[in-house]
Amino acid sequence: MKQVMIRQGQSVVEEVPAPQAEKGRVLVQVDHSCISPGTELSAVQASGQPLWKQALKNPNKVKKALEMVMTQGFKKTKSVVDGKQLAGNPTGYSAAGRVLQVGEGITDLRVGDRVACAGAQCAHHAEVISVPRNLTVAIPEALSSAHASTVTMGAIALQGVRRAKPTLGETFVVIGLGLLGQLTVQLLKVNGCHVIGIDLDAQRNALAEELGIERTFQVSDPLEIGRLTDGHGADGVIITAASTSHSIISDAFNLCRRKGRVVLVGDVGLNLKRADFYQKEIDFFISTSYGPGRYDSSYEEKGIDYPISYVRWTENRNMSSYLDLLAKGMVKVDALIEKIYPIDQAGEAFEALKTLSPKPLGLLLAYAQAELSHTITTPSIRVKKGELINVAVIGAGSFAKGVHLPHLESLDRYFRIAAVVSRSGHNAATTAKQFKAPIASTSFEEVIENPDIDALIITTRHDLHKNMALAGLKAGKHLLLEKPLCIHREELEEIKSYFAEAKETPLLLTGFNRRFSPSIAKIKKDLKGPMIINYRMNAGFIPKEHWVHQEEGGGRNIGEACHIYDLFTYLTGSRVVEINAQSISPRSEKFQINENFVATMQFEDGSLATLTYTSLGSKSYPKELMEIYVDGKVLHLDEYKKSKGQREELQAFGDAILSGSEWPIPLWQQIQATEISLSVEEQLTKGQYVRD
Repeated sequence: MKQVMIRQGQSVVEEVPAPQAEKGRVLVQVDHSCISPGTELSAVQASGQPLWKQALKNPNKVKKALEMVMTQGFKKTKSVVDGKQLAGNPTGYSAAGRVLQVGEGITDLRVGDRVACAGAQCAHHAEVISVPRNLTVAIPEALSSAHASTVTMGAIALQGVRRAKPTLGETFVVIGLGLLGQLTVQLLKVNGCHVIGIDLDAQRNALAEELGIERTFQVSDPLEIGRLTDGHGADGVIITAASTSHSIISDAFNLCRRKGRVVLVGDVGLNLKRADFYQKEIDFFISTSYGPGRYDSSYEEKGIDYPISYVRWTENRNMSSYLDLLAKGMVKVDALIEKIYPIDQAGEAFEALKTLSPKPLGLLLAYAQAELSHTITTPSIRVKKGELINVAVIGAGSFAKGVHLPHLESLDRYFRIAAVVSRSGHNAATTAKQFKAPIASTSFEEVIENPDIDALIITTRHDLHKNMALAGLKAGKHLLLEKPLCIHREELEEIKSYFAEAKETPLLLTGFNRRFSPSIAKIKKDLKGPMIINYRMNAGFIPKEHWVHQEEGGGRNIGEACHIYDLFTYLTGSRVVEINAQSISPRSEKFQINENFVATMQFEDGSLATLTYTSLGSKSYPKELMEIYVDGKVLHLDEYKKSKGQREELQAFGDAILSGSEWPIPLWQQIQATEISLSVEEQLTKGQYVRD
């Protein structure tokens, strides 16, 4: 399918795989999408700046990159940064079309329904989009999809008006008469308000007057607006302008009457002067995008709605309300839509935003019906089967792009990167291009059915691991499955049942990489007899909203501490006989019950191992330390200075497939590490004492 991407100061149309229908999401064939002139032009211009300028504007990203250099090395960090530069960014956040497929859990929409969609994370300029249910609304029968594609801009304007709480007969000033400002004017008129507009552009002022605004000015004039309001000043001001100037916010306060209100919808300079608003006791409100629910992943991504009795106007209900006003003719957008471009001419549309003066208000993209394809293949030289392992990487996140894919490139005597699969079509396509993979896809099923694929490396979120692993094994593919093996005990039982019944099976290697580290290999040689192992993981704080803490992650014990349970199993070479775990009792919601704990386990050979796992410590202190007391010696590991074993793990994976040698990690040890993590989790979260 075709999708618009922003890269190095330009907009380009690329062929990418179409997304899949997922649980709680709607797959939509787009008819029209609306370009947001201010937001999207700013994104284009920002992408054309040198990397150092982008870095100066985003110090948090620089800090994150430096932390990655410290933990994963310069080469891996550079691979991730280069990949992001090459990939560019998808753009667009307002679209309309027809439902192609509905995901599990959606019962109120059907295939063929016309819908409007919002969301910078999903409602892109693309032929097919996958949108969460709470960001999708039905289009009224009387409304065209072209008009409905302005749904996001309309919802943003509507939320700004709701924040202002207008009443019949009040006078409002709208500063900035671009697309958002023109819609805001009409919505205030619907509320029975007198409306005055301010914009530097005389043509925009004239258009607003055609659409019913009472007066317009090219500059702020408190005296004239005071005259129009019987000397009181405006009841409120809504700022829809975009400017770095700090004078706009000052002008807004000065235009208000005593105890008036100012609502900020646009993006302007915010150096506030106390004298502007203190004596008149003016209220200042921020309007956050389309309304309540925005930036809340529980609402947007998981579909958890806010009860209408507590939150009357969510972003979804704002979207529906705006479309209803359009359908009834109470808000008009014909005069605001200046031109509709076919998707193939998206570059011309963005160029118009850059070069035309005055800047166009509303531009739409139109789409022909596209053939739904989840996989695109680039022709390449055929590799003789048997010489290399054709591997597909499933899940193209930062870990895959920064660790596994660069290592696969360097291990070209073992592997050929044959396919990249990601839930996002543009990410699959650009990652495949970066690492010269001939196949980019959003369909895991299509890739595992491909007879030319020999092996899979699965780096998706943790809740998908079990199903993908079993599907891959049953399709005859060797698997390197990033940890954890699974996140629930019943899932582990399914995996054990598969291996108990299978007479012949491909290789399964769970990504417990610590055992493959050169440092650990050196330590292992000196171990004889029972030992005491003390391991400390200073894991660092992760906010509770992060996916690792959610159902898809399984928590930090299952998701990360499993590395160390495997390491204990490897170093002792013995079966665990007893497990005890205790956690601190969190005194606030900041910390989870399963991220600050001590787990102790006894092994059949008499060894005793203890893991102290904490998110309470300082990042300035090493993340991982280990001491082993054995046979008159003390062995000490202070971080993994050379490697945590990811490259060596891949090499062992390749050796095992090509030579048919023993499994790099025996199956019983992979299962034991997982069982330990599940037993620890049960003790931490349910207060159970588990003896295995």
